[in-house]
Amino acid sequence: MVLTLSNPEYRNALGPEMYVAGVEAMNAAEGNPDVRSVVIAGEGAWFSAGGNLQRLLANRQRPPEVQRDSIEALHSWIEAIRTFPKPVIAAVEGAAAGAGFSLALACDLIVAADDAVFVMAYSSVGLSTDGGATWSLTHALPRHLASELLLAGERISAARLQQLGVVNRLAPRGGALESALALAEHLNARAPNVLASLKELINDAPGATLNAQLASERDHFLRNLFHPNAGIGISAFLAKKPPEYE
Repeated sequence: MVLTLSNPEYRNALGPEMYVAGVEAMNAAEGNPDVRSVVIAGEGAWFSAGGNLQRLLANRQRPPEVQRDSIEALHSWIEAIRTFPKPVIAAVEGAAAGAGFSLALACDLIVAADDAVFVMAYSSVGLSTDGGATWSLTHALPRHLASELLLAGERISAARLQQLGVVNRLAPRGGALESALALAEHLNARAPNVLASLKELINDAPGATLNAQLASERDHFLRNLFHPNAGIGISAFLAKKPPEYE
């Protein structure tokens, strides 16, 4: 499934309607066995400019609960992506700014055009982050690098983020979606139950003790060994044939 952020007039700025639609799409994809992975891309030359500043300025004249509800809707989408049992790939062209950067970080993998830029633009307009940006960056980078991106609000290139291990693959300008779809096809050929187990293990690992993680790996391994897909995969490997997982 390809989810396209479509608000080209405002460089695919995010908003409450998009957050709700994003959650609905993830729920539909989770229950659809034909969907093995999800790619999130922006319409046109930009991934997303983040929050709509005109809307944020207007919300300053409204009760705080209005913006609270908007942020909660964004966070519901972020949580839906993080807990989604199938791979989610961000395909970034142009720029991922503010909440757009947060959204990309919530995905399992990031494919970016080689001229794309990323920026945590919040501090440049007198705001702190949302969308899990502080959690994502402090888990992905050393504290001082995360602090530089969050505090200084300066642009960082896709190439630099690849060197830091945040961006997985670079693509030629205009080719991020095509490259992301190719990566998705590679993942789609793997057993979906195994990918779901690995995502759960990856998500739980940072907060788990080694003993707890070892126990969890044991349980997932046993569950997957006795799943039909293990028989398919092992037999295909021994026969030197490509597996066709259920």
